[in-house]
Amino acid sequence: MNPAVRPSLAVVSSALLLCTPAFAYDTPLSEQAVREAYFLGQRRDDSTAAFLNKYTKFLPPPKSGPHIDSVTFLTPFALLVQYSSHQSNYSAQQAALDHKAQDETVEISIDILLTQSYGPFVAKPTHSRSGSSMGIQPRSPGFWRAIKFRILDGKEEVTTEDVTGEPNYANCGEAGCELSGATVHIRFPAVAFTSDTTAIEITPPEGEAVSVDFDLTSLR
Repeated sequence: MNPAVRPSLAVVSSALLLCTPAFAYDTPLSEQAVREAYFLGQRRDDSTAAFLNKYTKFLPPPKSGPHIDSVTFLTPFALLVQYSSHQSNYSAQQAALDHKAQDETVEISIDILLTQSYGPFVAKPTHSRSGSSMGIQPRSPGFWRAIKFRILDGKEEVTTEDVTGEPNYANCGEAGCELSGATVHIRFPAVAFTSDTTAIEITPPEGEAVSVDFDLTSLR
C-alpha cells in the first residue's frame, strides 16, 4: 500500500467509527447471542427467571390514584429469552430463522393496578323526575389511555406510535369478572436507544407522576 494513502484511510475509519451509534445493550444480536438467548429461555428454571427479573422494577403503592406496579424494559436479547421460554418443541435453528425474519425491537411493559381511590367503578350522574343523583358505573377497560407516558433516551425524548394495552381482571364469579388493572406495551426499534440510561415517566390522571430509570449498561 502507498504510505501516503494510509493516513487518509485512518481518517476515514475514524470518521466511520464516530458516525456509528454505540448501544449500551446488544444490538444487532450475533448468531452466538441468539443461540445463548435461545438456550437460556429453554431452561425455564430459576436461572431464566433470575435473568428476566433484572429487567423489571417494582414501585410502592401511591397515596392516591392508580398504582404503577412495575415497569419492564426488555432488550432484543431479553425478548428472545422470554419468547424462547414460552415455546415447546422449539429448536435453536428455528430460533435463528425467526430472529432473522424480524427487526430487533425494545419493549417497555407497564403493569397498572386499580386501588381503593381509583377503583373498578366510577361515579356517574343520573337524572330522574325527582332530581339528579349520583350512581356508579364500571370503569372503562381502556382507562389506561388517560395515562401519559414519556420515554427518554438519556435526556432526549423518543416517541413511537406502537403503544397497546390490555385490561386485567380478578374476582371472577357468576356475575363476571372485576376490572383490576391493565398492562401497557410500548415498542421501539432497538436502535432508538443510544444512551447509557433511559427514563420512563408515567403521569396518571389522578395521583402523583412516577419516573423509573434503567441503566442500560447493566442490561444485555
